[in-house]
Amino acid sequence: MGQNNYTAVTEFILIGFSAIPQLQIVMFVVFLMVYLVTILGNFCIILAYVSSVTLHTPMYFLLSNFSFLEICYISVNIPKMLSNFISNHKAISFYGCAVQVCSFGICGGVECFLLAAMAYDRYNAICHPLLYTIIMNRLVCIRLIVGSYLVGSVNSLLHTILTFTLPFCGPNNIDHIFCDIPPILKLACTDTSINQIVIFVTSNCVLVGSFLLILISYVCIILAVIAIHTTLGRKKAFSTCTSHFTVVAIFYGSVMFMYLKPESSAASANNQDKLVAVLYTVIAPLLNPFIYSLRNRDVKNALINIFMKFVKFEHRTCLSSILGLN
Repeated sequence: MGQNNYTAVTEFILIGFSAIPQLQIVMFVVFLMVYLVTILGNFCIILAYVSSVTLHTPMYFLLSNFSFLEICYISVNIPKMLSNFISNHKAISFYGCAVQVCSFGICGGVECFLLAAMAYDRYNAICHPLLYTIIMNRLVCIRLIVGSYLVGSVNSLLHTILTFTLPFCGPNNIDHIFCDIPPILKLACTDTSINQIVIFVTSNCVLVGSFLLILISYVCIILAVIAIHTTLGRKKAFSTCTSHFTVVAIFYGSVMFMYLKPESSAASANNQDKLVAVLYTVIAPLLNPFIYSLRNRDVKNALINIFMKFVKFEHRTCLSSILGLN
């Protein structure tokens, strides 16, 4: 009954890093460069997979889809952050905020289960090498990806609907760098205990559940590697997992700190949350292509071959132009 007396909020103000206005232009340049490098890096991984027949394996199929997801993941929040750095009115519409929350939730949930799928792939490659191509066939890989998107989408839609059907009557300042559910719930003009419970339960199911799947896979992998008698064999087995393990450590470490820690309203805690959010929404997607390409000889060779083909093509084109053959 009382909801009719509320003045509906039509937009939110993203405070972000506006507490340090003298650095807004600097941060715009830095985040823009990070965004462009991230897009280019992950696109190179996808290009390497598409262009190189030797990379047409389940592991690289999952990796190319992971790179596509990272492009989507960083593109959900960075463009709005960039516009806010150079704008005096750091607003986002109510429905724009809902779309951002939903999109970000989908990407985050999909990433959790896609990382679990990649761990399952490594488990089969090391623990069942003779049956690997049978177990991880094309259909299984597609099902793993589709299943990740379905679970991530359902989870995100649930949170988005529960959050944005709440009454908001002001203030409308979100003390964060993008629209995220925890700081938005603080602005609701009603009890949000149900939302808090749903967030806690689903966060544990998505984050902890997928992390346990990864953990179980790695326990089995370690046991299998220990059984390998040669040092070279152990090193080769572990080398196929180090890149994935590094990405898992960065992503899950920051996300679990953000969403599974005790609630705090201190200003220092809010600033800490912003820095942690930058880690898993900006830095992690930036590092992923470098982690996989620098530590993976197959990817490096594929990228080098693409570069050499491009150089040869440009050389032939330039030579033809000089000789007037075009």
